[in-house]
Amino acid sequence: MYIEGKNAVKQAVESGQTINKIFVSQNEKGRGNTLLDLIFSQKIKVEFLPKNLMDNKSKTGHHQGYIAEVVDFEYCEIEDILKVANVRGEKPFVILLDGIEDPHNFGAIIRSCECAGVHGIIIPKNRACMVNETVIRTSTGAISNMKIAKVTNLKDAIKFLQENDIWVFSAEAGGKSVYAQNLNIPLAFVIGSEGFGVKKTIQSACDGVLALPLCGKVNSLNASVACGILVFEVVRQRLK
Repeated sequence: MYIEGKNAVKQAVESGQTINKIFVSQNEKGRGNTLLDLIFSQKIKVEFLPKNLMDNKSKTGHHQGYIAEVVDFEYCEIEDILKVANVRGEKPFVILLDGIEDPHNFGAIIRSCECAGVHGIIIPKNRACMVNETVIRTSTGAISNMKIAKVTNLKDAIKFLQENDIWVFSAEAGGKSVYAQNLNIPLAFVIGSEGFGVKKTIQSACDGVLALPLCGKVNSLNASVACGILVFEVVRQRLK
């Protein structure tokens, strides 16, 4: 798997992700480049290539002179996500994704969640986007700092969170306004796809349904946009 772009490669190096080799454009040589200094300090193998070979190797067309060859993304367990919250001394804050299949949406969600201090994301093994090069690129390096658990059954994951005293809410139209809900609690949101939303069977397993008030004529938001608004409402309440 490749990680491309200066910021994404920098985040991968700083997070300690296992990197087999980093391909660097020859144009980056001798510039007093701090990213190169960081890479060399970690004793990661570097291969300098001319721009045309870098372009040929790139799968996104946005390598910015840096392409890291890494091992496949390592998913975690839900317990690992809760450990992050415990180490930080914070109330658990988790996002579950129900049927998100667009890698651009998934990457954007990871980026928003990392910026908002979410402790981890839970995705189903089936009928969902997995971590790939597009997800990594869209997350702009945030994925290197985000725990992601892959589970067989989202309902079982919800039950596990509830057994650990975490309130789980599905984000869906017709629910209680998110602005009227106390979010300064151990919390998880379930975000559904734009086409189908959160499945009824998943909604029924949650502790409640929360919605974003909409004032326009369109009755839905892009999943990554909705997720971004929700997680930063949590940040706003927790920073009061």
